[in-house]
Amino acid sequence: MPELPEVETIARGVDERVRGRRIVSVWTGSKPEPFKSAPEKIVEALTGSVIQKVHRVGKHVVIDLTRAAGAEGWQGQWLVHLGMTGRLLVSHPDVAVPLHTHAIAQLDDGREIRFVDPRRFGRLQVLDLSPSRASKKRDGELEEPKRFTGTGQEPLAISPEAFRELFRSRRTPIKSALLNQSLLHGVGNIYADESLYRAGIRPRRHAARLTVRELGALWSALQSVLTEAIALGGSSVSDYVGADGAKGFFQLEHKVYMRTGQPCARCGTPIRRLVLGGRSTHYCPKCQR
Repeated sequence: MPELPEVETIARGVDERVRGRRIVSVWTGSKPEPFKSAPEKIVEALTGSVIQKVHRVGKHVVIDLTRAAGAEGWQGQWLVHLGMTGRLLVSHPDVAVPLHTHAIAQLDDGREIRFVDPRRFGRLQVLDLSPSRASKKRDGELEEPKRFTGTGQEPLAISPEAFRELFRSRRTPIKSALLNQSLLHGVGNIYADESLYRAGIRPRRHAARLTVRELGALWSALQSVLTEAIALGGSSVSDYVGADGAKGFFQLEHKVYMRTGQPCARCGTPIRRLVLGGRSTHYCPKCQR
């Protein structure tokens, strides 16, 4: 499943290519699974809208939209969750449409934004943020529609103090806590394993039992791992590619993830694998305590 660095790479790539373009038409496929919003609502919201910005929130690609002349003041968001195998590609129309394409947004310059997802765990949704959708609160004032903010805190924005507070009372394994999207959104299996390795912390240790120093080391490790992974375009260990179809390179920097039995880069001890919360977990039994 694409995690924070992969989704960030895709969002940046799409934004660079399509910001300011107008969507002139939308095609949706016949498979129902990818559509969290009804296909007809997606078509209605996207058609004629101008792309203001493409950015990441957690593991979602968020496309901010405004409506062109004729519906002044309308604004909304197109949310794309990539699931396990989803891709968001910007392609020229003469490039063959991949199998398992579920939605195509044609732009005013002829190019297309294509959502491709073989396993259909990804989701497409639209939010209407126009002033006409404002609702009245109990005091009679209007409450503006809320932009998508995700389910948890942003890993690259959270302070060391807030990070410690987030985990200090959690009586669950620290690996499971890192994967809890209601706490931090965007961190997945790869980057939890790699961050715990850099911090020297075993994945089974209870979050509440970590010291202030250890939580500080984990915060620092998470920041560096995510930042480096984004710089290298993410990790291509399965189906992930960027907006232009290119693979990432951070998988070449993995120290424990999917390296079961291989020697630790620090001490030479074979990397071990265990299943924690239903997820494969990789660690060095000597370097992580």
